[in-house]
Amino acid sequence: MTGRLEVYRVQAYNTAKLSENRMHDDAVARRFGFSGGLVPGVDVMAYMMHLPVSRWGRAFLERGWMEARFVKPVYDGETADVTADEGDGALTIELHSRGQLCATGSASLPASAPAVAMSDFRETAAVAERRPVSAASFALGTWLGTAPRAWAGDAATDYLADVRETDPIYARESLGHPGLLQRVMNKVLMDNAILGPWIHVGSRMQLLTAAARGDILTARAKVTGNYERKGHRFVELDALIIANGRTPLAHCQHIAIYQPREQRAA
Repeated sequence: MTGRLEVYRVQAYNTAKLSENRMHDDAVARRFGFSGGLVPGVDVMAYMMHLPVSRWGRAFLERGWMEARFVKPVYDGETADVTADEGDGALTIELHSRGQLCATGSASLPASAPAVAMSDFRETAAVAERRPVSAASFALGTWLGTAPRAWAGDAATDYLADVRETDPIYARESLGHPGLLQRVMNKVLMDNAILGPWIHVGSRMQLLTAAARGDILTARAKVTGNYERKGHRFVELDALIIANGRTPLAHCQHIAIYQPREQRAA
């Protein structure tokens, strides 16, 4: 199949206005040069996931691959249009808002989910006491864990509403939305340091099995990058998201600016 999928239109919603990450607060975000609080990148990626799920259905939730890169902010209440062009068995995805390209990505459906050994990812607890973030918080090669998190019952329903998900597959088949796995990747950072305002800039995710509604989710993450670029401090993570302590759900790479240059200069 080749061609363009039907455009998916979303009224963006900032789910994190009260988050510890004050980059989602209007006043703080304006100090960093934005027009208002940023819609979380993990939720922008959730908007983008709608099209590969509509194209491939449950098969994508069981073994799909996706990447996303966030190039401009998406703001609360603004219209976001997600488009996807299909060719050579893959989708090329873009998200536009305010007439600007805000995110790019791609998705595909491998013939099977790759084998991933849980033993290759060290089980680690989140730190007992978080400290203010520094380069040492995310030292290269460090293994990081997360506190368990589940979205069950009303929390699962509220999540779908928050990310404006309209596909009935999640409620019909009692499945967890893969955007929740991206929220766990954010928890790797937030559960292990006290962060100032910070920005998620991109992710890759290979799904390994479909998540069930209410799964207890944890991450086993290794810091694979910690560097400065244009005055910002970046961290890169390589992680396995696990359900109920026993089932690998996704292999993820996550990139974030954990200290924007404006914050470091303050």
